[in-house]
Amino acid sequence: MKNKKNTKALLVKNISYSLIVLVFLLVILLVAPGKGCGAIIFLLALLAIAYIAIWYIRLSKNMSNYMVEYSMASENTQNIFSQDLDIPYALMDKKGIIAWRNRAFNGLVQKDRLSKKDIHAMFENITPSDIENISDKADFHGEYQGKKYRIRITRLYIEESFVYTVCLFDETDLVELRIQKENSKFVVGLMYMDNYDEAMESVEEVRRSLLEALIDRKINQYINGFNGIVKKLEKDKFFFIIKKEDLDSAISVRFDILEDVKTVNIGNEMGITLSIGIGYGSENLARNYELARMAMDMALGRGGDQAVVKTEDDIRYFGGKAQTVEKQTRVKARVKAHAFRELLENKDKVIIMGHKMLDMDAFGAAIGIWRIATHLNKKAYILRSDVNPSVKPMIEKFKAPEYPEDLFMSEEKALNSLTNDSLVVVVDVNRPSITEGPSLLKKAKNIVVLDHHRQSSEIITNATLSYVETFASSACEMVSEIVQYISDDIKLKTLEADAMYAGIVIDTQNFNVQTGVRTFEAAAFLKRSGADVTRVRKMFREDATDYLAKAEAIHNAEIFENYYAISECDSANTASPTLVCAQAANDLLNIKGIKASFVLTLYNDVIYISARSMDEVNVQTIMEKLGGGGHRSVAGAQIKEGSIEDAKNLVKKVLKELIERGEI
Repeated sequence: MKNKKNTKALLVKNISYSLIVLVFLLVILLVAPGKGCGAIIFLLALLAIAYIAIWYIRLSKNMSNYMVEYSMASENTQNIFSQDLDIPYALMDKKGIIAWRNRAFNGLVQKDRLSKKDIHAMFENITPSDIENISDKADFHGEYQGKKYRIRITRLYIEESFVYTVCLFDETDLVELRIQKENSKFVVGLMYMDNYDEAMESVEEVRRSLLEALIDRKINQYINGFNGIVKKLEKDKFFFIIKKEDLDSAISVRFDILEDVKTVNIGNEMGITLSIGIGYGSENLARNYELARMAMDMALGRGGDQAVVKTEDDIRYFGGKAQTVEKQTRVKARVKAHAFRELLENKDKVIIMGHKMLDMDAFGAAIGIWRIATHLNKKAYILRSDVNPSVKPMIEKFKAPEYPEDLFMSEEKALNSLTNDSLVVVVDVNRPSITEGPSLLKKAKNIVVLDHHRQSSEIITNATLSYVETFASSACEMVSEIVQYISDDIKLKTLEADAMYAGIVIDTQNFNVQTGVRTFEAAAFLKRSGADVTRVRKMFREDATDYLAKAEAIHNAEIFENYYAISECDSANTASPTLVCAQAANDLLNIKGIKASFVLTLYNDVIYISARSMDEVNVQTIMEKLGGGGHRSVAGAQIKEGSIEDAKNLVKKVLKELIERGEI
């Protein structure tokens, strides 16, 4: 009853003082003589009004607390909210200010002065807006003094005002049990040697068994260190099972087995690299194995030398520092070419598309596929919307009468003409969102993907045939090989050979990047088919304004963290800003000490980022953080919001995070 009396006394006192002042003014007004009385009365009235205003503000500010104290003093409320309740219980207002606590709550916060008064001091994750948005009740989770709690907040209507009850449930043991259960779950993994055959060929025959034994020993020791089991499936493939807590340990050191296995050297010229695919999250071990297989496909599709961890809803990548090893054998190319031909022979129409802002590699590959389809007497079309300005001179040469007038088709027309017997061929891209016609992929029944870019978590999942070779220099290189296996009597025209050769030249930066034996073999085939080196070179000579814009971008480059060049290219006076941007990024690598370069340009309200590196940095993983992708040494991204400066800061932020984690 004491709280009740105190609250009532406080209210009576404030109201009494205000009434006394008003009565005093009234008396003066009735009895005071003289002309100066009006001014005195006016001044006193102002003081009275100010006093009443201050009193009202103080009263309204603490009214909810007064009402809570008054309510808690009543016997009915006491019966409901007993002080002897073992669960910590309190009442507060919408701002989180605690007005009343039971003994259990007091015992919890007795040494914490701030937490006695404010729920936000106890649990920082609960904000005033969270409380105000509660219409009935809501649960939150937080930690206080080393214990974990479920916080139940309920809104009540008491004495014509809203108050909030807070009830704390200790769930420390429950959370620990959940963690233990999660950590005890089994994780299924696959481990493949990426370059087993190539590495074995690089060592003397008598030492090959020793090299294999050393690698096997490394892998077995690694899995046994986690108290897991490992089984060798084939000469270069392993299956293993570990617990979830051991997976967390492996992730914390970023799968150091990837680097450790490269140190095995008994005279072999080429170090072994591993690909690891891990699946977990399902209660079903068979499903986890399927996830592990998907993860392995992703790891191999991204070039190997990395670990991919996949759940039902998430996918994470680790490693990927080594260059992709080129496969000398063309068996896979021949098999894929024959499978592609079988698909073509059963279809009546072929629609070919590349990525948005069609570049020379995508266009050259599309022309190669068009020639294959035409040779097999199939009607073929190339999807075209926006193209890179540098490609327009080449595209304009493909016109009647040598080529059909309907060679190029819009996405809308392609959708209307699509049937169950149509084949959609996607070249130079494997991400559906950046293809020329994403809607076609949803509707098409038959899809073929031919690409050389490393795969990301976003892939074309409904492809009938997928041929992704990350070691290939370009899509044109891959299509050149397919052309040779499709038919012995197929013949490329000179203009088509020029387009495909130009695609290889552009993507390899004049055969300086991502080139292998098969790249030069493809170039030699195109040269025999009529490609002219001089004609292609003339076609891609730079405009004076573009050259100056590139020079300006190089001149204004900023060196970030000693090894990374970041600059921007002015698109105002350039015909092909994205091409100039890429060229500037290439040239910045010629500066000593630069490991990677990033050049940005604003074009059609989109910020394009061109990223390039030599061999020390994987720019693909950097661009993936920004929603892009590409190759280990050639990658890019597009940002649709913000300014160039914001995009630069974003690149710097990603670089800094990767540097701090030791990933670059």
